[in-house]
Amino acid sequence: MNIHVAPKAQADAYAAFLARKAILDPPTGLTDVPDLPAVLFPFQRDIVTWALKRGRAALFAGTGLGKSFMELAWGQAVNKSTQGDVLHFAPLAVAAQMVREAEKFGIPARHVRTQDECGVGHNFYSPEVNVTNYQKIDAFDLTQFSGVILDESSILKSETGHYRNELVDACHGIPFRLAATATPAPNDFMELGNHAEFLGIMSYSDMLATFFTHDGGETQKWRLKGHAENDFWRWMASWAVMLRKPSDLGYDDGAYELPALHQIHHTVTAPVAVGDLVGGRASTLQERIKARRESVDDRVAFAAAMTPIDRPFVWWCNLNAESEALTKAIPDAVEVRGSDKEDVKERKLIDFSEGRIRVLVTKPSIAGFGMNWQHCADTGFVGLNDSFEQIYQAVRRFYRFGQQNEVTAHFIAAETEGAVVANLKRKEADADRMAAAMVLHTANITKQAINAQARENASYDPKIPMQIPTWLGGAA
Repeated sequence: MNIHVAPKAQADAYAAFLARKAILDPPTGLTDVPDLPAVLFPFQRDIVTWALKRGRAALFAGTGLGKSFMELAWGQAVNKSTQGDVLHFAPLAVAAQMVREAEKFGIPARHVRTQDECGVGHNFYSPEVNVTNYQKIDAFDLTQFSGVILDESSILKSETGHYRNELVDACHGIPFRLAATATPAPNDFMELGNHAEFLGIMSYSDMLATFFTHDGGETQKWRLKGHAENDFWRWMASWAVMLRKPSDLGYDDGAYELPALHQIHHTVTAPVAVGDLVGGRASTLQERIKARRESVDDRVAFAAAMTPIDRPFVWWCNLNAESEALTKAIPDAVEVRGSDKEDVKERKLIDFSEGRIRVLVTKPSIAGFGMNWQHCADTGFVGLNDSFEQIYQAVRRFYRFGQQNEVTAHFIAAETEGAVVANLKRKEADADRMAAAMVLHTANITKQAINAQARENASYDPKIPMQIPTWLGGAA
């Protein structure tokens, strides 16, 4: 029996088919990738090659997997291929660290603070990657660059954040864009939308409308549509690589095995007025803030007493009162404050990196992103807030590939702050589940794309002389 399908239904079905196909963002990058640094590991080389061919890509790789090296190699290749300048953004003090990393790997790079220090400031091509920090963004005309790299791109986290909006607006016409972070969305899918919008793949609002639905009646809570889940992961894998270790993409982990991480929670007894807290524990935000402020002296005394005297240590604080008191209580401690001038902050962070400061006291919001501190294996939080991402990133300054010792992270909280600790543990569990889901759903798709680069890049290197049959040899 023949079934007649109305022309309109056919057209609608075909339009829907095209719409589904269009969800995957097409590559717009290099067709001929230049030689990459020989010291890249195979998984790094294949990821960089894939990202260069993509043109606009995100690299969500675990701490210590060589994101800085991959970013620099990507920037050098864009620089070579386009004869245009590349601007590499990094957090404060990380810019100087990035230039040192580049020198170690033989990649030309320079620390710049204004447009005039770049080649484009003088209308000539410069064979170097220009590295600066996010705080200097207003000193550059981003439309003059061929490529832009965002190191620690979780700076795009807030939909209404200053840097997020300025970067999205200023970079929309730049053909080569790379965003790299270890925590694209530690417990929130929405941050992926900010990355997609920065890369020009899909707007934040379009991502929500396409793949998500409101969770119940709360407009701020979104969840993946059941029927759109596979399409969402396929879409994400078309422009982002997610891995926690090389074996996630089928490579040998080799040296990428970490020693143990010990997270030790300490509870400090702090006096609280009877009746101030229900059940003696803070639950609301106002109560948690009150509990933190009233327990500063007790927590600081506990932290100072347990600080080792024979090895590097970093104390992370939440309140100025905590960092001021702790710096006074530890004889050789140096504090990095938000009110310090940028060059002072940078100098102190570099001094700790290079061993001239033994005990550093600061906040995760100041130094919790980007620094490589594998020389230190002990850290602690004398003050906590509800940001899991800040704590995750702060611990990963030490607990990262390349760390040779077991890492110990201490968490000090007053007994009245029980809700804060419980909330952080819940967020950590949520983040672990989400990271596992992201790898699980994208690994096979990404393997096909990344491993294809290895097949395309395989060089012909014959070792055995070819023997020509006598019947093809002709007359001698």
